[in-house]
Amino acid sequence: MMVRISMWGWLAFLLASYLLTATQTTAMAAPAQIVNGDVSIGQRLAQKWCSDCHAVGAQDTETHGEAPSFVSIADMSSTTSLSLHAFLQTPHERMPNLQLTQSQIDGVVAYILSLKSR
Repeated sequence: MMVRISMWGWLAFLLASYLLTATQTTAMAAPAQIVNGDVSIGQRLAQKWCSDCHAVGAQDTETHGEAPSFVSIADMSSTTSLSLHAFLQTPHERMPNLQLTQSQIDGVVAYILSLKSR
């Protein structure tokens, strides 16, 4: 029997895994928030590869089926650099299998995190 896990399920799993292994010290938690990617490159990649299914712009409220907007992903309390990196490096049934380089992943992660509401 094959179990299907939604994107939200994977994000919850990744967050739970991270929280179980992370310590309470700031020194251990800080690397999860480090963002080395170029936001403008990430924005261009998101427009090119992700916008068919996701609303990728900061002001984009148009729904694209079941795919969450990048703003809603950014605003999830579980969204960190670490969780996004893990998610983008894992194949998902409902997403195309894009073979992103590390710098492309860094850019998309930086862009998504830049959309987080203050």
